[in-house]
Amino acid sequence: MHVSGPTPEVDIEFLAQALARGAAVVDVRESREYVTGHVPGSAMVPMAQLPSRMTDLDSDQAVYLVCATGNRSSAMTDLLRAAGYDAYSVAGGTTAWTRSGRALETRRPPTDEPS
Repeated sequence: MHVSGPTPEVDIEFLAQALARGAAVVDVRESREYVTGHVPGSAMVPMAQLPSRMTDLDSDQAVYLVCATGNRSSAMTDLLRAAGYDAYSVAGGTTAWTRSGRALETRRPPTDEPS
């Protein structure tokens, strides 16, 4: 893990280790992006919905936020940290995940959101 600037970030190696330990990963992309491929085990909570769904997250557990490249997840990490959550943005997002040779999972999100 490393911190660059005010938003704490983790790299994909750290994320992979955290996932192996059962970490909470939230993908903040839109449904149409999520279904095309996401970090295995990540839950989809679109960026626009996260402010109203923060209480869905366990405030006693670190949460790792991911998007396509790290921009949206960085903004949402700042939001969660301001609300008292132990949150981290995944540097490089799903793009870095696939560039490292890791596979993305494809499945429909477990919500009633339109695709």
